[in-house]
Amino acid sequence: MAVKGKLEIDRERCKGCALCVRSCPTKVLEIGAEPNSWGYYPVAAAHEDKCIACGNCYAVCPDVAITVYKL
Repeated sequence: MAVKGKLEIDRERCKGCALCVRSCPTKVLEIGAEPNSWGYYPVAAAHEDKCIACGNCYAVCPDVAITVYKL
């Protein structure tokens, strides 16, 4: 059985650098459409059902804005 994951993204910490978007092997993340209070466009889990909890997004995030949970 494949491992499933759940993402928690802190919108206020994320500055929208998209390092996590590029590092995701299953293309779960996308740049969001709404800015946060700082004016940055944080990432959003657009396809969270595809998440395999690999942790790549967490590992590359310079702002520690992503938490990955295994389900």
